[in-house]
Amino acid sequence: MEKLTFYAVSAPEKLDRIGAYLAERLSRDVVRHRYGYVFIAMEALDQLLMACHSQSIKPFVESFLHMVAKLLESGEPKLQVLGTNSFVKFANIEEDTPSYHRRYDFFVSRFSAMCHSCHDDQEIRDEIRIAGIRGIQGVVRKTVNDELRATIWEPQHMDKIVPSLLYNMQKIEDADSRIGPPSSPTGGGDKEENPAALAENCFRELLGRATYGNMNNAVRPVFAHLDHHRLWDGNEFAVSCFKIIMYSIQAQYSHHVIQEILRHLDACKRDSPRVRAGIIQVLLEAVAIAAKGSIGPTVLEVFNTLLKHLRLSVDFELGDRRSSMDSANHSTSTKESDEKIVQNAIIQTIGFFGSNLPDYQRSEIMMFVMGKVPVFGTTSHTLDSSQLGDLGTRRIQIMLLRSLLMVTSGYNAKTIAAALPAPFLDPLLSQSLMEDSELRQLVLEVLHNLIDRHDNRAKLRGIRIIPDVSDLKIKRDKISRQDVSFMKKHGQQLYGHIYQGCKEEDNVQKNFELLYTSLALLTIELANEEVVIDLIRVAVALQDIAILNEDNLPMFNRCSIMALVAAYLNFLSQMIAVPAFCQHVSKVIEIRTLEAPYFLPETIFRDKCSLPKSFERDEKNLFFLTQKIAESLGGSGYSVERLSVPYVPQVTDEDRLSRRKSIVDTLSLQVDILPGNNAEGQVNNTEEITFEALKKAIDNTGLEEQEKEKRRLVIEKFQKAPFEEIAAQCETKANLLHDRLTQILELTIRPPPSPSGTMTITAGHAHYQSVPVYEMKFPDLCVY
Repeated sequence: MEKLTFYAVSAPEKLDRIGAYLAERLSRDVVRHRYGYVFIAMEALDQLLMACHSQSIKPFVESFLHMVAKLLESGEPKLQVLGTNSFVKFANIEEDTPSYHRRYDFFVSRFSAMCHSCHDDQEIRDEIRIAGIRGIQGVVRKTVNDELRATIWEPQHMDKIVPSLLYNMQKIEDADSRIGPPSSPTGGGDKEENPAALAENCFRELLGRATYGNMNNAVRPVFAHLDHHRLWDGNEFAVSCFKIIMYSIQAQYSHHVIQEILRHLDACKRDSPRVRAGIIQVLLEAVAIAAKGSIGPTVLEVFNTLLKHLRLSVDFELGDRRSSMDSANHSTSTKESDEKIVQNAIIQTIGFFGSNLPDYQRSEIMMFVMGKVPVFGTTSHTLDSSQLGDLGTRRIQIMLLRSLLMVTSGYNAKTIAAALPAPFLDPLLSQSLMEDSELRQLVLEVLHNLIDRHDNRAKLRGIRIIPDVSDLKIKRDKISRQDVSFMKKHGQQLYGHIYQGCKEEDNVQKNFELLYTSLALLTIELANEEVVIDLIRVAVALQDIAILNEDNLPMFNRCSIMALVAAYLNFLSQMIAVPAFCQHVSKVIEIRTLEAPYFLPETIFRDKCSLPKSFERDEKNLFFLTQKIAESLGGSGYSVERLSVPYVPQVTDEDRLSRRKSIVDTLSLQVDILPGNNAEGQVNNTEEITFEALKKAIDNTGLEEQEKEKRRLVIEKFQKAPFEEIAAQCETKANLLHDRLTQILELTIRPPPSPSGTMTITAGHAHYQSVPVYEMKFPDLCVY
C-alpha cells in the first residue's frame, strides 16, 4: 500500500488507470462474494483518495463512486455499511474545484431507502439506518455549500431526505418518548447507537444550511410526512419537529415557515377538528419562537387566517348541531366539543401572538381584530357572519372579544389616547350595549386591560365596601395633560356606556362587579376634579335608575345598582379624602346596614338574600343626597355647580347600530329627585304629556332654552372637535362669504356717465384694484 501510494503521488496521471483496475477487481469480488478482497480493495481506494489531491483525481473519483454504488446496491448489510463509511470519508474531503457534471441522485435514493430498513434483526436494522442517515449527512455536506450546484435542494431530493430523517426521529420517539425527548436521548452516550439523535442532528444541519430560495422545499415535505402518518392528532411529534425547525433556521426566514403552516391550515380546512387543532397548536409554538425575532410581513396574515378559520369552526359547529337535531344523532356532540377545542386553540394562538408583539404592532392588531367583530344589522365588517344567524354571530362576537382580551393583556400605553383611539373605542363601546351579558363582560374586561396601567385591578376584584382604601396600596400617577384631554373628548362616552350597562335586565353579579371596577379604574387613572364631579353625577343617576325604576327592572337589579353605587362612592370618597364627603357616605352605609342591608354588596350578592317588595322613595336617609355631597365638596374647594344638573347619557349612531331593540327609552325624561324638591310633587310628576302641554312649555321657555342649547353646542364643538374639522369649516364659511360679497357688489354698483374716482375693494381673498367708484344703493356695504 505504501508503494502504491508513493507511485500514485509521484505519477498522478496514472490515478485513473489505478482506479479503473481496482474497481474492476472489486466488482468481480463482490459478485463472487469474496468479501475479504472487497474490504482490501475499498481500503486501497480510501487511502489513495485521502493521499492524492491533484487535478487528475477527478477520473479516479468517478471510479471510487462507482464502487461505492456497487456496495450500496448489494444486499449484504456489512457491504452497505462499508460503502457508506467510504462515502462519508469522501464527503469530508474539500475539493479545490467543484465537479459540475457529478450528480448524487443515486446516493440520495439509496441512503433514504437504508433509513427505512426493516431487517428482522434489531441490531442490524439500527446499523443500516444509522449508515443511511450518515450517508445523507455526507451528501448534504458535499453539495450544500456549493452555490453553483444546488441540486440537493430540488423537491425530488428533499421529498426523500426529509421524510427519511423524520421517520427515524418518529420511530425512536414512539419507543421511548416517555423517557426523554428526541433532542436529549437518555439511552447510551454514543450518538451512533441512537438513530433518532443522529437523524435530528442531520435535520438541524440541513435546515441550518437552507437559504431564502430553498427554505420552502425543505419544509414542505414535513407537512406531507405528518399528513401521511396522521401525526397532527396527538401532535407531540409535530410540535417537536417544528420547534427544531424554528430554532435551526436563520431568524430572518421564520416567516417562511409560518406562511407554510398557514397554507397547510387552509388546505386542511375540511379535515377533522383534531387535525386542525393540531396544526393550530404547531402554529402557536412556531409563532412563540418567531415573535421574539423577526416575523416579517406575516403579522396580519396570521391573524386574518386564524380569524377566517374561527368563523369556519363556528359554522361547522352550528352545522353539526343542526344535523344532530334533525337526525337525533348523539355522536355529533363529540364533534361540537372538538370544534370548541379548535376555537380555543385559535384564541390562544391569537392572544399569545398578540401579547408578544411590540406595542406599535399590538395596537394595529387590536384595531384589526375589533374591525372583524360583527354587529347586528350591519354588513360592513369583513368577517362574514351573515349565513350564521344570530346564534352564530353571537359565537363569533364572543370568540373575537376573547381574542381581543388576550391581545390586550399586559398592554401598557403611556397615554390612554394611545390605548383607546377613537376608531377602536367607538366600536368597542358599542359592543357593551349588546343584549348579551357575556359580551358586555368581555368588553369591560378589555377596557380594564387598557385603562389599568398600574396593575390595580386585582386589588379591586369583587364588589365590596372597603373599610380603608389605603390598605390596598393603590398605585397611581398624576394625571397627564393628554389624559385630561382624552377625558374631555371621550369621558361622556365612557360614562354613558357604564350608565347604560347598569340598566340591562340580564345583568348578573359579574356584570355589576366589572362595572364597579370600571368606575374605580377611571377614578384611579383618569380622575381630576372635573372628572370626579362627573363620576358623582353618574353615580347619583344610577341611584335614580334604581329608585324611579322607569325601565321596570327586576328587584335584584335595582338592589344591585344601589349596592354598586354604595361601594363606588365609598371608594371615591376615600380616594379624594374629603372628610365631610366620607362622613356622609359612611353614615348612609351604616343606616343601610341596620335598616336595608339588601342595598349593600355583601348582602345582595349572597346566594340567599331576601329582597324588598318595593322601594320607599321618602326614606332619604338610605340614599346619597346630591345636596349634601355638594355641600361637603364645596367646602373643600370643588366646583359643585354641575352637581345640580342631572346626568343624561349621550347615545351615538354606533351605539344604535349595536342594539336590536329601540334605544329611544334611554333618552326618556329624568325626574329630578334632588334634595330640597317636593317629594309629593315628584310622585305626581307622571301626568299625561299632550300636544297642548308641550306647546305651552315651548311658548314659555322654548326660545330661551334653544339659545342656551346653541351656545352649549358651539362651546362643546370648539372644545372637542378636531382642529382640522374646525379649520375646514371656517374656511368653507370664508369662501361662502367671499362669493356672497362679490355677488352683492356686482348687483349694487350702478354705473353713472363718469366715475368720480377709484378705490380698492377687498372681499375675502380677492383684491379689486382701481375699481371705479359709483353711487351705491346700500351705503352701509362700504362700511362693512
